[in-house]
Amino acid sequence: MKKMFRNTLLIAAILTAVQTVTTAQAIQIEKVNTIITAVPFLRIAPDARTGAMGDVGIAISPDAQSMWANASKIAFAEDDMSVAVTYTPWLRALALRDVYLAYLSGYYKLDDQQAIGLSLRYFDLGSIQFTNENGDPLITANPREYEITGSYARKLSDKFSGAVGLKFIYSRLAEGNFGNQNFKPGSAVGGDISMTYQDDMKVSGYDSRLRIGMALSNLGSRITYTDNSENRDFIPTNLGIGGALEMDIDEYNTLVFALDVNKLMVPTPDTIDVEQDGILDYKQVGTVDGLFNSFGDAPGGGSEEFKELMFSVGFEYWYNKQFAVRAGYYYEAETKGNRQFFTTGIGLKYNVFGIDISYLVPTTNINNPLNNTLRFTLVFDMAAFAPETVNASSFKY
Repeated sequence: MKKMFRNTLLIAAILTAVQTVTTAQAIQIEKVNTIITAVPFLRIAPDARTGAMGDVGIAISPDAQSMWANASKIAFAEDDMSVAVTYTPWLRALALRDVYLAYLSGYYKLDDQQAIGLSLRYFDLGSIQFTNENGDPLITANPREYEITGSYARKLSDKFSGAVGLKFIYSRLAEGNFGNQNFKPGSAVGGDISMTYQDDMKVSGYDSRLRIGMALSNLGSRITYTDNSENRDFIPTNLGIGGALEMDIDEYNTLVFALDVNKLMVPTPDTIDVEQDGILDYKQVGTVDGLFNSFGDAPGGGSEEFKELMFSVGFEYWYNKQFAVRAGYYYEAETKGNRQFFTTGIGLKYNVFGIDISYLVPTTNINNPLNNTLRFTLVFDMAAFAPETVNASSFKY
């Protein structure tokens, strides 16, 4: 029973992502409010620090995981080189063991003004057996997706930085004939553009740092999983704006408050073209047109456009810059996916490496794939491994 439920769940997810019309009869869809894209794994917060703070990441302090939310921050990084690896179990509440998200990322500072970054994200959906309507086995598939991103960041002034990134996306959900369609792996190319402003200041008498960031992510080509090149899906182009305030209460205690607002920059589904080619109308919108029209194409007008905003708030407390306690909340409107959850976590930082752990608590009856799941990130300060810096004291708090 568990295996059958798991196969049904994964097949449903695949068919939702592919969104292929498999019959000649067109289905009229009225006011589909939830925005659906291909390769949604690109919008999963990939690291435990971000995951513990309600998925905020645009304006928090730069680290090896900055590639996902805002690569321009790495130009302000204090360490010359850092690498992080994250393992995220997926659907662990269903006792699945072969579904997971892995993330490897890092940066290297060329000098005080510029830095380069690289990340690899890999999503494995395990092995599933496809069957026909009679339950007869068809094919066995191992759906998997990955993304490789390279970025270049540079300070444009003492307080402002910018970054550009290029990425390659590969998605293999199924291969072969299934449901009267010939499925094949899909691929796409895209890019990221991000900016960061930060400034030191006094807040209520405390030494503080304000950081504001903006990131336009996954801006690129569309993707198809069939031989029909006209029936292509949008990738999750996203505009995010965030702010964070760091306050040094004293020599040992630091508080961080952060807020992110995100919006998918793709068309809102509404109708289907039943008279011509049977392809959903919104899929026939150009990528650039979809980007700009996404601010005003919701069927419900301005009120529905506002509901397409996703909000994240996060809190972080550091003691002696070595031990961190984190919490956050993520909100998405009910008609736009209804993802709402609290997060919490901790972090430990050594001279040469650190570990972050996060945990998610849902606040709606919508099952989250990360329910009751611990996520782990290991962060390494690679410069500390240089022979002249490594000694016995490097492994103490």
